Amino acid sequence: MLNFKFFKMPVIQLETIIHAPIERCFDLARSIDFHSYSTAKTKEKAIAGVTSGLIQRNETVTWEAIHLGVRQRITSKITQMEFPTYFIDEQVKGAFQSIYHQHTFEEIEGKVRMVDIFEFKSPLGILGKIANALFLKKYLTRFLLHRNKMIKNCAETELWKQFLRH
Repeated sequence: MLNFKFFKMPVIQLETIIHAPIERCFDLARSIDFHSYSTAKTKEKAIAGVTSGLIQRNETVTWEAIHLGVRQRITSKITQMEFPTYFIDEQVKGAFQSIYHQHTFEEIEGKVRMVDIFEFKSPLGILGKIANALFLKKYLTRFLLHRNKMIKNCAETELWKQFLRH
């Protein structure tokens, strides 16, 4: 019997509770400078498009990074944005067949509920699906969990002042 779940596009959904103003959380999540700081392990740096500051709707950024031992470039575009409640970035060029990353922010009882929904489609057909099942989804989940932990830590301390001007 075929397992049709194996053929579906992988989806990662994460929720992080942050004790900080919603605007600060939203801006840290779209800060090019903070992204580079929070992804130092993979040596991510913005090399084209918006390369510093806060990325806006319809703007692109090209990231160069080392993932799984391979230097890669991915260009993402902010396709939707409503300050300070959500934005969506999508891959327009890069290693994946597609990436769709929705970021939502909601104030609840003085805290911010930040939710990531990250959908991706690997290249290489069945080989990509096997890579998803064996390691890629786990790798990307760890990557996003680390980044969310960094956003939380930065937003809840004075560190945010290094990246934002509010």
